[in-house]
Amino acid sequence: MNFLVFIYRLLQLLKSLLNHSPPRILDSKKKEIKLNTACLNTQTVLQNCSFNQSNKTYLSFCFFCSLKLECEKLASEKTEIQRHYVMTEIAKRLNVICAQLIPFLSQEHQQQVVQAMERAKQVTMGELNASIGVRGLPPLPPTVCTSIFPSFLFNTFLLSCHCWFFFFFWIQFGYMFESAFITRPRMSLGLRNPLAVQGAYPPGAFGLPPPGVNGELAGAAGYGAGLHLVSPQMNGSAAAAAAAAAAGYGRSPVVGYESPHPHMRVPGLPASLQSAASGKPAYSFHVSADGQMQPVPFPPDALLGPGIPRHARQIHTLSHGEVVCAVTISTSTRHVYTGGKGCVKVWDISQPGSKSPMAQLDCLNRDNYIRSCKLLPDGRTLIVGGEASTLSIWDLATPTPRIKAELTSSAPACYALAISPDNKVCFSCCSDGNIVVWDLHNQTLVRQFQGHTDGASCIDISNDGTKLWTGGLDNTVRCWDLREGRQLQQHDFTSQIFSLGYCPTGEWLAVGMESSNVEVLHVSKPDKYQLHLHESCVLSLKFAYCGKWFVSTGKDNLLNAWRTPYGSSIFQSKESSSVLSCDISPDDQFIVTGSGDKKATVYEVIY
Repeated sequence: MNFLVFIYRLLQLLKSLLNHSPPRILDSKKKEIKLNTACLNTQTVLQNCSFNQSNKTYLSFCFFCSLKLECEKLASEKTEIQRHYVMTEIAKRLNVICAQLIPFLSQEHQQQVVQAMERAKQVTMGELNASIGVRGLPPLPPTVCTSIFPSFLFNTFLLSCHCWFFFFFWIQFGYMFESAFITRPRMSLGLRNPLAVQGAYPPGAFGLPPPGVNGELAGAAGYGAGLHLVSPQMNGSAAAAAAAAAAGYGRSPVVGYESPHPHMRVPGLPASLQSAASGKPAYSFHVSADGQMQPVPFPPDALLGPGIPRHARQIHTLSHGEVVCAVTISTSTRHVYTGGKGCVKVWDISQPGSKSPMAQLDCLNRDNYIRSCKLLPDGRTLIVGGEASTLSIWDLATPTPRIKAELTSSAPACYALAISPDNKVCFSCCSDGNIVVWDLHNQTLVRQFQGHTDGASCIDISNDGTKLWTGGLDNTVRCWDLREGRQLQQHDFTSQIFSLGYCPTGEWLAVGMESSNVEVLHVSKPDKYQLHLHESCVLSLKFAYCGKWFVSTGKDNLLNAWRTPYGSSIFQSKESSSVLSCDISPDDQFIVTGSGDKKATVYEVIY
């Protein structure tokens, strides 16, 4: 019995050993396997991290190299663009000189130049670069080849020399020569931003003397020697080299000549071609229908006779406080209105002494400039337009001036205004090129004339109220029939139009240009006069009511008075800054100008 119990317990023990020992061993094995697996995973993660780090370094390096290459490419493109710009500017200046000189050649030489220009248009880039490459110079950019070639070929025929020498000579020294006798700053945006023209040039620029007493031109003794073609910016050796080079090619260097009015000359024109029949420097030229340009022989009574002023004297300075972009004077000649930034100021000029504004009319927005203001003849209504889509109509008859109506168009700005002779209609030149016609009685939009492809910058109307003349930044002057509502004429120019005026008594239209020229057109004939006294953009122009003379002002700080139509210079006054606007009183006794030095000036016309 005891033996059976022993056997039973032994079996129980074996069973117990079989049931419990193996799981413990398996657990330890599992733990060991898990530990080994974790170690392996850790090693794999570390290896992956190291691999990712190396990949990151490599990608960063690649990105840096790519960025560096892009920067170098952009720098190269910038240099190329600058090179193209410089070459284009040189070409523009040479073309200006070319355009001014061609009309003064003989008919035979003009034909030769035209043939040369036609040949230049057929020159391919391969021929041009091959020719330049032979001479060891870098090829020209394609954008300037067309514009440079006419100028250098023109100089070939004009100077009878080897074309390549003068081509490279102009590339090196042309800008110096031009700076000595022609200044043509671009004004594409001048009308859009009046600040761009304030303080244009310091006194004494261009070699002009200060004005004489009461704005008269100084005498011959007050002027120095004329301007020289060889620029004062060149040192002595450079000037000598230029003179020697010119002499070596059979032509003496062109120099200035003594003159009581050295400013009265066409820029770039040799002295031998600038004298009219009277022997005086020529600044007025008649252009025939076939394009022939000849100096105008002024008649003996050009500056004599009733209605022709002798000079003008400054009597008032009106300190507006902002750039004065618009001025007008009342029929009674008692009040002057000056438009600047955000307001029009009213001045009483009937009494001598220092002036302060008697009223301020806040118009448009505070930071927007007034571009034009027109006073109705009765002096009771003022119309104001500028850098806003709204025209303001002011009632001046009340004790305190107030806005009685506002006219709103779709254009963002108005550059100029005109009033019909019967005072019933207002015309506004808009920045989008449209001419908007307003009914002043009903304050409604009546019609729009569409034609200008860029901003319409200036406007005038015929005395009979049947024709409207407009000039634009699209280089055109257009005539509109107000009865039929259609365009009658279009005159195309090579320069933007900044100002114009229609002669009250004749068939003449004067046009002021960005190129500094004033052109007087006959409205029914192809003949015209071209006037060269301004050194820069002609910003405003106004005919006297008698029609016998007109004035123009410019970025060169000058106020010029001209005889209608041939442009004999009556008087000239130089102000301290760009003269942006002008007006003449209905009795032709006063001239008002607005300038970039934040003031208006009132002149008395002396007969």
